[in-house]
Amino acid sequence: MNNRLLSEVLNRGVAEIFVRADLERMLKANKKLNIKLGIDPSGADLHIGHMVVIKKLKQFQELGHKIFLVFGNFTGQIGDPSDKLEARKIKTKAELEKNAKHYIDQVSKIIDTRKIELVWNADWLEKLTLKDVVRLAQVFTVHQMLERDMYQERIKHNLPIYMHEFLYPLMQGYDSVALKADVELGGTDQTFNLLAGREIQRAMGQTPQCVLTVPLLEGTDGKMKMGKTTGNYIGINESPREMYGKTMSIPDNLIIKYFELATNVESAEIKRVREALAQGENPMKLKMRLASELVALYHGAKLAKKAEQEFINIFRSNSTPDEIPFKKFKKSAYRLVDLMQMSGLVPSKNEARRLIKAGAVRLDGNKVSDETLEINLNKVYLIQSGKRNFVKIING
Repeated sequence: MNNRLLSEVLNRGVAEIFVRADLERMLKANKKLNIKLGIDPSGADLHIGHMVVIKKLKQFQELGHKIFLVFGNFTGQIGDPSDKLEARKIKTKAELEKNAKHYIDQVSKIIDTRKIELVWNADWLEKLTLKDVVRLAQVFTVHQMLERDMYQERIKHNLPIYMHEFLYPLMQGYDSVALKADVELGGTDQTFNLLAGREIQRAMGQTPQCVLTVPLLEGTDGKMKMGKTTGNYIGINESPREMYGKTMSIPDNLIIKYFELATNVESAEIKRVREALAQGENPMKLKMRLASELVALYHGAKLAKKAEQEFINIFRSNSTPDEIPFKKFKKSAYRLVDLMQMSGLVPSKNEARRLIKAGAVRLDGNKVSDETLEINLNKVYLIQSGKRNFVKIING
């Protein structure tokens, strides 16, 4: 038994464990456990917030347990209502399965996907009869469902609650029955769904799974949960330069949390970082260490070093990066917001408008304030978005 790793599993980056004594007993018994993580692949790209629970899953893998990564090609069609003020948009099974393939490629940066069971919950959920679903529904009361925070918020704001949303935790819980899960992992926003699995297993005559939740990682704004819709994310497929620069933008009070949840730095070393910060060490220096660790984790040490040097060049020498993407467009004139979106500087035109309003966009070094600005592509233009994103554009 690797006692250091066991301690990491039970303590590092852990929000709650239900029931801790049971999980400790099972882990110390050296029995091979079924460890489950469910993912509804509603989008194609992952960020470092998604990877917090994947890193925890990897620790269980290193202890020798059987890992099940459950892709919700059925539950994703219902849509998880957790933490939402409105019902999720329905995804098709084909969309979910396409996204799942991208997920597998990305999580393989952290965990050895060749040594885990990749399963699809439509394989068993599509076979349930109406009688089966009614039996599952008998495990919970409407009152229990309505006690959830997001439903209370909807009631408060007179927003609709749909019947199909009540089915989601029943289906996710049944996944644990199908896999005979001993342990299920998830973020704290999934606590209700994970505990539902315990109740459904009990109702089906199985030993209830233990549940381990991990904290949610705040985004670069330091306020909201990291997410694509809020634009405060650090994508694991982003360029080393972008990943490094975004990490440097996080608030100082998140430095330790990012080290603990998002890197592989040893806990003893993180303790020294915490002490250095408390003793007045320049947070910029510690964030540079953090940024290098993150880039090295997803892109390798060589590109991490290059990203660090580019950051130093841009921020300390007020220069542009050595390599700036060059994009050609067929028409002779475009709106700036369209060019920003089409060149990949921003994910949407709305985000481009937001950045222009914030004074974070420059054209050939000059700050832009007009959201409707149209550009005649009669020469090469340099567009800068924020402090780190650059693109050159021309008609061609």
